[in-house]
Amino acid sequence: MTPWWKKAVIYQIYPKSFQDSNGDGIGDLPGIITRLDYLAKLGIDAIWLSPVYQSPGIDNGYDISDYQAIDPQYGTMDDMDNLILEAKKRNIKIIMDLVVNHTSDQHAWFVEARKNKENQYRDYYIWRDPVDGHEPNGLQSAFSGSAWQYDETTKQYYLHFFAKQQPDLNWSNSIVRDKIYQMMNYWIDKGIGGFRMDVIELIGKDPDKMVRENGKMLHPYLQEMNQKTFGQSDLLTVGETWNATPKIAEDYSDPARHELSMVFQFENQTLDQKDGCSKWDLKPIDLVELKKILVKWQTELDFKHAWNSLFWENHDIPRVISRWGNDQKYRVVCAKMFAIVLHLMHGTPYIFNGEEIGMTNSPVKNINEVEDIESINMYNERLDAGYDKDELLHAINVKGRDNARTPMQWSDALNAGFTSGKPWLRVNSNYTDINVKQCLADPDSIFYTYQKLIELRHHNQIVVDGDFQLIEETDAQILAYYRILGDQKWLVVANLTDKEKPFNCHEQYQKVLVENYTTPSNLQNIILKPYQAFVVTIA
Repeated sequence: MTPWWKKAVIYQIYPKSFQDSNGDGIGDLPGIITRLDYLAKLGIDAIWLSPVYQSPGIDNGYDISDYQAIDPQYGTMDDMDNLILEAKKRNIKIIMDLVVNHTSDQHAWFVEARKNKENQYRDYYIWRDPVDGHEPNGLQSAFSGSAWQYDETTKQYYLHFFAKQQPDLNWSNSIVRDKIYQMMNYWIDKGIGGFRMDVIELIGKDPDKMVRENGKMLHPYLQEMNQKTFGQSDLLTVGETWNATPKIAEDYSDPARHELSMVFQFENQTLDQKDGCSKWDLKPIDLVELKKILVKWQTELDFKHAWNSLFWENHDIPRVISRWGNDQKYRVVCAKMFAIVLHLMHGTPYIFNGEEIGMTNSPVKNINEVEDIESINMYNERLDAGYDKDELLHAINVKGRDNARTPMQWSDALNAGFTSGKPWLRVNSNYTDINVKQCLADPDSIFYTYQKLIELRHHNQIVVDGDFQLIEETDAQILAYYRILGDQKWLVVANLTDKEKPFNCHEQYQKVLVENYTTPSNLQNIILKPYQAFVVTIA
């Protein structure tokens, strides 16, 4: 029997930016509940909910101070229970964001741990003595600078792979692991549909050997987690794994290993960070390389013994049409093309809120407009190193995380219908033209393309289990492939560029399933329009 999550489409909600219900400028759980009918209309099967736990908000909720409490800005635990209930009525599951590589420095465990070296919670975190009066080694934080923070009280350093307010948990401590499993079971008992596991590849770290990702204890920990929490339940579990290869992804998701359902892998998202480049060293988009990576994950991952997730955007990644496409002249057809390419592939698709209406990046003119801690740290660090201010702002406008976090654009009303108050983060100025109200009123909108793609996955096993076969004899910037299951054969064609491209197919098709332009009746020697894409059944 096919697990439900293989046929599912998941919708990520960034709660702070989705819908405010009380006018304080911050999205909340009651606000999400008011939009469940919209999500049911779209057709999604589950909501991945970014963290709503109690948090100081240093990293927008990924710094948790209490795993079993809801942050007051989002509502109450009763609101959370109501969200789970109301979503269930609409056949929508809630996937909780599980952040267990680190906590907030305001979590009760860390508050106690830093009091003295003999405290019972001391070993919940990773502490080391100074070496020659400096950090224990050269491990770096993902948010710039050293991953070691000196603590004056006990004269030791603690490890933090993210902000200094996010100390890393010591997974080698079995008590820590048991506490985490107890917390996970608390949420499972509430009726959630699974977990998205934040930076899960880091929990097997060995800081003394400078090992961050994929440490030798990573998979034993995940197998133990599976056994003690979700292993006996029909839950979706997806691990965030920035450094996964197809082989590593199989280690995570092979059912025989009893670990996770699937992983998020980011090879396509980091294609411009090769050859020693950082995220912020902007390089021209290499569409040929993007195509190669997409195909690699369709052909090198053994889908009979593993599974993959499919996504263009999330809360850490800029809007895809702004990054790799065209968010001006060709915004609508470009957004549809990216959707068609991804949703017909092998794996479980994820939609980030606003993606289904073609939301775009939101440029800033001053660093004071930026909320994201990663962008701010980079700006200050590179400014001190002599970089040009305008170049740094340009980099933030292209790659900064705030681009994905601007408030959801519901209508052309004040603040895009997100809030009656002052939004916590600026609303994109294009909300009067790009919004849900406008999309729902237009039968040819991006929204209805996503709706159709979801329907195709739900009702056609070929999308779930069909073999993937690349058509090699095409332009390097055209992605064309077959999905084949038994005597069924579908053809997917997409022009990844804003230029016209020749394409030739000698097979006849029976029916157009989805398209962003009118598909020619004969596919022999046609000219694809900019960003043209279509899916057809082959006779």
